[in-house]
Amino acid sequence: MSLPILHFAHANSYPAGTYGMFFEQLRAHYDVRALPIHAHDPRFPVDDGWRTLARELREELERSYHEPVILVGHSMGGILSLMAARKRPALVRCVVLLDSPIVAGWRAHVLRLTKVFRYDSRYSPANASARRREHWPDLEAAYQHYAAKPVFAAWPQQVLRDYVQHGLVPQAGGGVRLRFSRETETAVYRTIPHHLGPLVRQPYPLPIGFVGGIDSVECRMAGLEATRRLVGRHFRQIPGGHLFPMEAPVAAAEATHAMIGELLGR
Repeated sequence: MSLPILHFAHANSYPAGTYGMFFEQLRAHYDVRALPIHAHDPRFPVDDGWRTLARELREELERSYHEPVILVGHSMGGILSLMAARKRPALVRCVVLLDSPIVAGWRAHVLRLTKVFRYDSRYSPANASARRREHWPDLEAAYQHYAAKPVFAAWPQQVLRDYVQHGLVPQAGGGVRLRFSRETETAVYRTIPHHLGPLVRQPYPLPIGFVGGIDSVECRMAGLEATRRLVGRHFRQIPGGHLFPMEAPVAAAEATHAMIGELLGR
């Protein structure tokens, strides 16, 4: 018997190959597939509210599958999954958001104003991404660079190796560079959707759940009230931060599998 298809959408700046250990755990239960990298196809440029990026995902589902699939997305990927499934619910069995909080209410109004006035607060990740280092002499130099940073040092070694392998590419003239450009990463942060409030005020057309990190700074900043209203009882948090699928891929996969079972009633 064939395994159910699980289509995964990655977080901003982390190509799908970064999640190798997470996928390995899920493959015991699912046929895991993913678009290798989002936001870099010139046919689907980054736009305010990510509508075009959601269309990229939706068209990938339409093109690739002849049956509804399980849709799982981390951070940006979760919001894109939410939007794509809302538009074409017949393509999807259920949606699992991995630390993808919905910005609504007063926070959405503040977010909209920061875009109007082109203001990056000191807490905005766009400040860091705009200055991010993007070139190294080779993959090992890049690995050592990241391994020295506390955020990445918390990852299992294999996860960081996967990120370096899939997150960097050779550059002309020698050395390696970021595959997910810092300009695109910054543009994604500066266009976070502020229009999703209506989603929590009407029934979502298919089962939807949320799994987040207890220590996620991003969830604290965005607030979880709107997300809880959307998913209802299908809400869970596990130890870890916003990048918990990288920090603890086994626990993240177990929680994701359990949530899918809950959503599909098995």
